[in-house]
Amino acid sequence: MAAGVFKAVIIAAALAFLAVFALVVTPPLIAHPDVIGAFAAGFVNPYASGYSADTLACWVILSAWILYERHTHGIRHGWVCIVLGMVPGVAVGFALYLLMRLRQLAT
Repeated sequence: MAAGVFKAVIIAAALAFLAVFALVVTPPLIAHPDVIGAFAAGFVNPYASGYSADTLACWVILSAWILYERHTHGIRHGWVCIVLGMVPGVAVGFALYLLMRLRQLAT
């Protein structure tokens, strides 16, 4: 896969996730602005709990990778991706990290 196509797919996936996230999460959060309750709602049944646990594990793994590559490859500003991995989600933090990593390793 060409680098340009790779970047386009990553950006498109992150933007699609952001759009779905905003459409699904924003209306109920405006109606009931309980942020802690909104986070807890991800664990309302066994299926949601499984997906939420997977997402949390992916965030921990992504964070470990970012911190590791900060020391081994000198990738800068990865902390931004760790924060974005919490809100709005791992899809955005991971996508941004891949793009930042590509740019920094190319120089």
